[in-house]
Amino acid sequence: MKLKEKILNELKTVYDPELNINVVDLGLIYHIEVSADADVRITMTLTTPGCPLHDSITSGVRYCVEGMEETQKVEVNLVWEPAWSPEKMTPEGLKALGR
Repeated sequence: MKLKEKILNELKTVYDPELNINVVDLGLIYHIEVSADADVRITMTLTTPGCPLHDSITSGVRYCVEGMEETQKVEVNLVWEPAWSPEKMTPEGLKALGR
């Protein structure tokens, strides 16, 4: 399994506390870049710009990936473009919402 896939699997343990859906199935992870020396840059968003759990979720993402043996430095880049929408959710995430 490639490191990027392992990171995605690990990120499924980080949940949005309000929706109780992990950040991957919620569609919040836009891009994962892994450098040759295992530094990781994650580009992600949140469901709303005013999310009160902003720090909790982004810190959870960073700490989750930092805890992996295969990774080194981890940077989380929070973006608002493109805006999140339910269409970005995985089928598992939609099912968790009852859709």
